[in-house]
This record gives sequence, C-alpha cells and structure tokens, in this order.
Amino acid sequence: MKETVKEVDLLEPIDADRINISRDHYFPNAYIIDFVLSSTPGHVWLDLFEREWKSSRQLWDRKVFLMGNKLRLVTTAYDIEDKLDWIKQVVTRTNKSVARYNREMARRPTTPRGQIRRPSLKEDKEKASIEMIIEILRKRFGTS
Repeated sequence: MKETVKEVDLLEPIDADRINISRDHYFPNAYIIDFVLSSTPGHVWLDLFEREWKSSRQLWDRKVFLMGNKLRLVTTAYDIEDKLDWIKQVVTRTNKSVARYNREMARRPTTPRGQIRRPSLKEDKEKASIEMIIEILRKRFGTS
C-alpha cells in the first residue's frame, strides 16, 4: 500500500506575543525562536526539509532543528526579517518536494502483498557479476 506524505506548514497566523524566543547558551549573540507547525512531520518530510535547508546558501548565521511539531530557528537578530522569509521559503520548497515525491510514488507500480517480485534483468546481471567475483576471489585466495 502506498502512503501519501502529508505536507506541513507553519501554523499561521504567527502570534508574535505567544512565540517562544530565548537566548541561546551555546552561540554568542544568538536567539532561539520556536515556530509551531501545523502537524508533526513524518520521516519523509523531515528528510526533504533537511535537504532543502542544508542546500541553502544562507547557513552561516542560522541553524534549524525540528522537534515534534516545532521548528526551532537559532540565529542572531541581524537581518531577522530575511531569515523569517527564508524559513517560510524552506517550508514551501519542502512541501513542493513532498508533492513531487507523492506524484513519483503514485506512478511506481505496486507489488501486492505476498506476491514475489521477479528480479529485473539488471539485478540478474549484477548477481551474476557478484557470483563471478566471489568465484575469482576463491580461486585466487584458495578459499572454498
């Protein structure tokens, strides 16, 4: 059974008076800002999110962590408006990646439970190559 990955968004409107903001003890001049997400992301969403934010060119003064249904931004106060926009963009790009992932999974053929999948020609060739290498190693090094 194919499972559809759910999109996750920042819970909006963001209430500035209720958002948790505190000093970070590890990074000088940094703050911790916790944003609430619409739901707790699944492992596929988390993986796609991590790829998105780590591929960003703007990592030098910010770190992002996901904890349950919270997204934690650790950053300096400098240029905070751009960083808030960046967070929204990363979440949006992640959801676009989720949509692509879901489309790709929907196109893949499924194998009913209990049915044995026939190995592909490529898999058969790979297995034969591995067996040949093992046989050569046995002959070369005298193992049986």
